[in-house]
This record gives sequence, structure tokens and C-alpha cells, in this order.
Amino acid sequence: MIYSDIEGVLPAEQIKHNAKCHSLGNDGNQIMEAYSEEDISKVLSFAYQQSKTVNIISGGTKRGYGGELEQADILLSLGNYKGIVEHSVGDLTLTVKPGTTLREITEELAKHGQQVAIDTPWPELATIGGIIAANDSGPKRLLYGSARDLVIGTRIVYSDGRIIRTGGKVVKNVAGYDMNKLFIGSMGTLGVVSEITLKLRPLPSFEGLSLLQFPQGGQQAIREFSMQILDSMMEPVSLEILNPSFAEKMTGNRDYTLAIAFEDRKKAVQEQEKWVKNHVPIDAKHCVMHEEQARRWWEKFRHFGPNGHNDEEYNDSNTQAALKIGSNNFDVLIILEVSERLSKEHQVTTEAHGGVGHGISRVFIEGLPENIVSYIKALRSEVERRHGYVVCTHLPFKLRKLVCVWGEIPPYFALLEGIKRTNDPNRILNRQRFVGGI
Repeated sequence: MIYSDIEGVLPAEQIKHNAKCHSLGNDGNQIMEAYSEEDISKVLSFAYQQSKTVNIISGGTKRGYGGELEQADILLSLGNYKGIVEHSVGDLTLTVKPGTTLREITEELAKHGQQVAIDTPWPELATIGGIIAANDSGPKRLLYGSARDLVIGTRIVYSDGRIIRTGGKVVKNVAGYDMNKLFIGSMGTLGVVSEITLKLRPLPSFEGLSLLQFPQGGQQAIREFSMQILDSMMEPVSLEILNPSFAEKMTGNRDYTLAIAFEDRKKAVQEQEKWVKNHVPIDAKHCVMHEEQARRWWEKFRHFGPNGHNDEEYNDSNTQAALKIGSNNFDVLIILEVSERLSKEHQVTTEAHGGVGHGISRVFIEGLPENIVSYIKALRSEVERRHGYVVCTHLPFKLRKLVCVWGEIPPYFALLEGIKRTNDPNRILNRQRFVGGI
């Protein structure tokens, strides 16, 4: 691509030549920075007419997530397209631009006693656009759901520059098809999200966190207690199991640990914590944190694992990776045990946690590149045998060529391909970033 080809599409100061390709890939020959929806439309319209390919980036934390092609002609950056468009305090809705970080949103909403109930990692770096594109979530998904459950409307810029609106700006919107679901979790392969409307929740008046630490061999007690609490009238925000290595960094003790969070009125939280105390299995250690102490614990929790900022260079002697595993919720503990066993066999170090209520686990890996590749393949085989899936959410570009990021092509792949052809017929957006090379 000749640099002069794109002069005039945006002001010169918003266009940069990219001399060096990032080790995580998903890059572009030229970087074009958008400051408005109009900028996004201009870039995509130009790319569509000139048959140029486009990769999309915002905060960059998910740069190592998917993508089998190292770079495109254009890297469209939304990092400077940020800010709150509209906040309806009474209706509990927020409309925001995609480059706004989760931390910026959280701090603004806190002034009004409200929150977006998403607890994704690295909130000061992760932007709402990237969170929505990946349908990201954290341990509190158990009660609050994922990004898909919170979006009520979007504005989308199609690959040819056209702009559409999906959904609405009110929570009770039932007109027509719910088009939002197409774009949430599609990794930017169907269009560029230029505006997001989210439903909010009031900030809880009181927060509590109960940690149950189980001695070696106490896995059966964890299963039984987890089933007991899920069958009860309790409403935990999280029911997250930490494997010993992850627990050691969080608590100082190398034991399987169950993190049970409650968020509600003070009396309601204390009543549920009382239930936990009365049902703690024999030999399990039990401690409780409240308010600021609990918030600090979760803040530390959200700062584990590699991302596009703390893993910028590929290293042949030490590489990082991250996996998202979906399974039957009561298989989570088994998967954490298998991931730990395989880490010894393949000579890598791992830290892992998983939600026994929602079935999503996260595994962070460190080691030699070839060992990481063999580990991922072995773990995927074990998980798929239990009818689960493994997705690589962070992996250097060189290794993504050796490990299928998304796993096996699903039976409904023809439907996904049809949606891609309809929304991006020239296949210019985030090529090969999604399932099956879409």
C-alpha cells in the first residue's frame, strides 16, 4: 500500500506509518486514529472502495486474541474516540463511545451511585468497545452476566462506511430482532461499534467476600459445598475456584480456594455470610473481608494474566499465553486439576481460576513456546472430551499459527459465514480474527 493513497481521508496528524509489526500481530501498515464516528466511516468507506483490509484496535489489551494474519493495510485505532455520550441516571442507562476504558466509566458512574456490572481484567486499559467485541466477563458473571447481557443498543459502522443503529436507549425495548447479539462477541469482524448503550445497576450498599481454603485432597468437599450453596436461597455474586498457584499469589496459601462474594444491603450480606459460616466444611479455613478490603482483593485479582500491554515482545526463552475454557459448571474443578497436572507434564507454569456457577475458567501459562503449544493441545483434548471448548485469548502471533485459536469449526459454521458475507462482503474487517478463519 502506498502511503499517499490514504492522504486526505483523515487529517495528516491522524495518520501514521507503521514501520515495525507487533509480535502479537493484528497490526497494520498505516495507523489511522479516529476521533469521531465520521472518521470511522471515512476510513471504512475508503478501504471498501480501494479494496484495503482493516484491523481494529482500541485499548490493545486483546491484541493477542485471535488473528491468523499478521497485519492489514490499515490499523484503525479507536483509542482516542472516547467519552460518555449520554447518561440517563433515572433510567439506569449509559451511552458511551468505544474507546472509553472500563475504569473511566466506573469512576464517572460512581458519582451517581451506579455501575456497569462488568468485572473484566485490567479495567484501566480495557475499553468498552473491546469488551463488547469479545463479550468479555469476570467472576461476577455468576449474578450479573456477560457483556452480552448488558448491551441494549449500539451504533455500528459497516465495512462500506454505512451507519446503522441496533436496539435502543431504553431497557424495555422489544421492537424487531435483537441485532445487538450479532455484533457482541464477533471480534469486530462484522462492523465497527461506534456507540454502545448499556443498562446499569445501582452500586451495592455493602460488599462482602468469604474465602474458603481447602487442604490438599479437599476437592470433593469443594464440589459438595458448591452444590449446596447453588441449591440454597443464597445469591452469591461470585463462586470462583482458585487453583493452588493462583491462590498462593492472592492469599499467601497454596490451597484450592473458593471466593464467594455477596453484594447487597448490609443485613442481607451478613445473613448470607452467616449461612456460609454455618456450612463451612470440616478442615476448611474461612475468612471474611468487607467493603474496602474486599474491593482491594478484587482489584488485585483483576491484574493477573498477559495482555497486549504487558507482553509486547515475543521471547523464545519465555512466553506467555492465556486460555478461556467453557465447560459444564461442575466440571470446572476437574478442568483446573487437569490443567495443573498437564502443566507439570509439559513443563510450564500455570495460574488458573474458574466459576463453578457459570462454567468459565481462565488459565494463564508461562514457559518455552514449544511447551506452551504442546500444553494447549493436550488440555484442549481433555476439555473437548468433556464436551467443553478452549479458546486462546492471548498468544503471540507465531504460536497462533501452530495452535488453532478457536478449536474445532462448529456445526453451525455455515450460518456464521453467511452473516459475514452479508455484513462484510469484501472481507476487509479483522480478517481471520474469528471462528473458522472468518
